[in-house]
Amino acid sequence: MDWFVLVLAGCSEVFGIAMMNRYKHKKGFLGILLIILGFSLSFFFLSYAMRTLPMGLTYAIWTGIGGAGAAILGIVLYGESKDLKRICFIMMIIISVIGLKISA
Repeated sequence: MDWFVLVLAGCSEVFGIAMMNRYKHKKGFLGILLIILGFSLSFFFLSYAMRTLPMGLTYAIWTGIGGAGAAILGIVLYGESKDLKRICFIMMIIISVIGLKISA
């Protein structure tokens, strides 16, 4: 259950980042509200997962999901660079997160 909540925390972080990008293009109260919602949920789920999972492991996986998720979101939705080196480094983040989960 805690691992699922940790993934939810990472996904909520990606949602918050996507809403920040949306706010950059379309300013308004709803944009601010969605940013606050995304990051609030992210921190709530992160703190819930940290009740039983080790802090260092939890934080590393949370930031990995957020970083890789935001980069993938940028490629898929916002037409950011699909350079091979960039994709390789994103894959390294994902492999690292999986490795941390396996070694936990």
